[in-house]
Amino acid sequence: MANILNSPGRYVQGAGELSKLGKYAEGYGKKALILISQSGYKRIGGRVETGFEETGCSTVFDYFNGECCKTEINRLIGVMEKEGCDLVIGIGGGKILDTAKAVAYYRHTPVVICPTIASTDAPCSALSVIYTEKGVFEEYLFLPSNPDMVLMDTEVIAQSPVRLTVSGMGDALATYFEARAVLAKDALTCAGGHGTLAAHALAKLCFDTLMEEGVKAKLALEAGACTPAVEKIIEANTLLSGIGFESGGLAGAHAIHNGFTVLEECHHMYHGEKVAFGTITQLVLEDMPADELEDVIGFCIDVGLPVTLKELGVEEVTKEKIMAVAEAACAETDTLHNMPFEVTPEKVYAAIMAADAYGNYFKGM
Repeated sequence: MANILNSPGRYVQGAGELSKLGKYAEGYGKKALILISQSGYKRIGGRVETGFEETGCSTVFDYFNGECCKTEINRLIGVMEKEGCDLVIGIGGGKILDTAKAVAYYRHTPVVICPTIASTDAPCSALSVIYTEKGVFEEYLFLPSNPDMVLMDTEVIAQSPVRLTVSGMGDALATYFEARAVLAKDALTCAGGHGTLAAHALAKLCFDTLMEEGVKAKLALEAGACTPAVEKIIEANTLLSGIGFESGGLAGAHAIHNGFTVLEECHHMYHGEKVAFGTITQLVLEDMPADELEDVIGFCIDVGLPVTLKELGVEEVTKEKIMAVAEAACAETDTLHNMPFEVTPEKVYAAIMAADAYGNYFKGM
């Protein structure tokens, strides 16, 4: 099996880049379906429309219905067919972007991804996470190619709620540890092969950047400042983690995240927040050294990521609930089986409970 690295066709990051979207887009199509939330359009829609003036690409705006599910994907395919669109542009958060990628895949068109937040590593990947209409994880849709372009306007992202960028740090936190586990198992990555040296180097750089710049970036964002630390964290959350997870592989942390989607009380938590707790749980499963575990839990506490079940929204912890999470995480098709040892629901249950205990311990120190 070959070593494979996937990446977007082009990655652009900088302040004010969203106003140039029209110029970029005309290189990919003549009529773009722009998928955006209603609130997103109110904030930046005018800026986007102005950027398409005097370009060779016209636009059709459509509001996202809130969930990356098959019903929404099929609805937007119908819009594209009716309007004659030959390009999809997703502007917003992870579920909008995943939906845009899926629609472009089924319509065989280019796709341009424009995150307005840095809350997940989804933007750069050839992957869409499909949920049910009620928000329960359903499946991964693996795509034959990555987005044609990813555009990150750091001015817009820096104005988003700080919690969203912190959530992106939680998603990125898993990248190195999952890639390390996949390498130990000699398992296949989301790119369909074995990880490359480049992918593993980017995954490690992602982790190192979080440790060095994460707290600084959070404090700067809380002060309303877009500093070099913020720029580095945006890149780590998006590009480094995006390439790192896809070409390095997924393992325990994301599978445990998927398990938590079965608990309704966790639905208000962001993807990266659940992944962060999944990362701690994976480290417990691996029986990692105490200093490594302490570093990761300490980082999560410092930036405000959840380290206990209560912080995830599970006020009443019962064996029945946590076993339901563990069993879902161990689904035959999920990535927990990329861990380099046998994993059972009973082991995952024990690791979740221990992770919660460690989190409570460190928060009480």
